[in-house]
Amino acid sequence: MSHTGIAGTVALVTGAARGIGRSVALRLAAEGAAVAAVDVDTDGLASLVADVHADGRGAAGHTVDVRDSAAVESLFDAVERDLGPIDHAVSVAGVLTTGDVADTPDADWERVFAVNTSGVFHAARAAARRMGPRGAGTITTVGSNAAGVPRSGMAAYGASKAAAAMFTKSLGLELAPRGIRCNVVSPGSTDTPMQRGLWDGDGAGGVIAGAPERFRVGVPLGRIAEPDDIAEAVCFLASSSARHITMHDLYVDGGATLRA
Repeated sequence: MSHTGIAGTVALVTGAARGIGRSVALRLAAEGAAVAAVDVDTDGLASLVADVHADGRGAAGHTVDVRDSAAVESLFDAVERDLGPIDHAVSVAGVLTTGDVADTPDADWERVFAVNTSGVFHAARAAARRMGPRGAGTITTVGSNAAGVPRSGMAAYGASKAAAAMFTKSLGLELAPRGIRCNVVSPGSTDTPMQRGLWDGDGAGGVIAGAPERFRVGVPLGRIAEPDDIAEAVCFLASSSARHITMHDLYVDGGATLRA
């Protein structure tokens, strides 16, 4: 599917070295955007940029930690200097720590929020500061369906994603009068290295079947997502086809949360 209004634009994607972020960066590049790919994984960024250039399109890698607000501001300045005004800012960078709340160290809680929530804040604020005066742009946060349904053993992750989602919607309300759209894409289980790290001996089958003993519903569509499924949703919300959509949270989870 081709999405209108992306060709010739500049897109910045955090967490772009692998998984969903990589697919988002590749998809936006395929639509004709110049992509600024951001991650702490320098080697992963180099691989992504090489793949984009192999298709005859443009991308540049930036090794930046989204937890560092000053570094994020400098990143946006550098991208706008080198590529032009940023039209689309997509926050995908995220980390996952599992475990019961009673056993969760302070450091784990703080790290999850520093990346998943503060990292989104830093990137979205930097985008808003530049897009606001121009009166154009889109800001998209890739969250999780865990933000909407409690998950045993994933309290920090779910809470951090819920905070990021509400932040994005509130920002969307502030920026709507200026014509800037802010949306959330909330994946369910997606075939990424992070997801595979959670699998037991049943692999994806266990995820699809669900786990009643942990109060977890399976996936009604009978499959877990591919990263491209999430990237497609991100591109749609960034495109002119979604010009009247803002403050929306699009669940891409095969029905796994029963949209509770």
